[in-house]
Amino acid sequence: MARAAVGFVGIGNMGAPMARCLAKAGHDLVLFDAHPDAAAALAGGKIARAETLRDLGARCAMVITMLPDADIVRTVVMGGEARDALVRGMTHGGVVIDMSSSAPAATQSLGRGLAELGIDLVDAPVSGGVPKARDGTLTIMAGGGAETLDKIEAVLSAMGKVQRTGGLGSGHAMKALNNYVSAAGLLAVCEALIVARRFGLDPEVLNGVLNASTGRNNTTDKKVEQFILNRAFDSGFALELMRKDVGIARDLATGLDLDAPWLQGCAALLDRASKALGPGADHTAAFAYLEDRLSGAARNTEAQDGGDQ
Repeated sequence: MARAAVGFVGIGNMGAPMARCLAKAGHDLVLFDAHPDAAAALAGGKIARAETLRDLGARCAMVITMLPDADIVRTVVMGGEARDALVRGMTHGGVVIDMSSSAPAATQSLGRGLAELGIDLVDAPVSGGVPKARDGTLTIMAGGGAETLDKIEAVLSAMGKVQRTGGLGSGHAMKALNNYVSAAGLLAVCEALIVARRFGLDPEVLNGVLNASTGRNNTTDKKVEQFILNRAFDSGFALELMRKDVGIARDLATGLDLDAPWLQGCAALLDRASKALGPGADHTAAFAYLEDRLSGAARNTEAQDGGDQ
């Protein structure tokens, strides 16, 4: 495999369609996943797979990571004593592109470590979910040095539209803040649907009015009818990942000595919902959590009112 190949680590719900887009655009790929079958399922044609991270790093001039969090990214890239890692194979001049939703401070720390080895790091998280990953129309928030971004622009463009956000870490900060705004919209819409139904309004009619009014957002447009009102709760994006992303935004604000009350409240609510619903819950299942929570509060109020009479 030529050194011009692109490595890809993390062949999950998002990683697999993103890798397919790269191959479709003509890039030679080498894949690695902690579950070998995930990489093997895509192998063929322009897509090969590596047995180890070291092998992947040795075969590729640039490597994309699409992983759950910053700690896993660091382990995959840097490893430790006697651990497999990308840096054991990558050489001076290589580029790591972290497309995961990672913490900005952790990204900057990893960038400093890689720079000592002559390897550049770019943070390039994405927005758009699985549908946009499939058709190559993701929004890609890219942070890093201008020359490095120029070098990888064609690779990123095969997966979506690149928005340069600034220096290293800025992409991950932008993604966290985007997901906070998205999560806040989700929670607000879920509460509005519950209040509407209790008052006697048809939730479907409410959502139609919101979509024709200033309340329209990503949740009213793409989630209410598709995943919430039908109680499918299977959009493909985990509640735990939303909780993590909003937590990153909260930590970012705290680290900047900012008291952001709505951000703090949203993060705390998602913490509770994720704990209550468990690790496998879809983020749209936050509706069910709020439904139970508000119904329980109403029952308690009714019981208290009855006891006061």
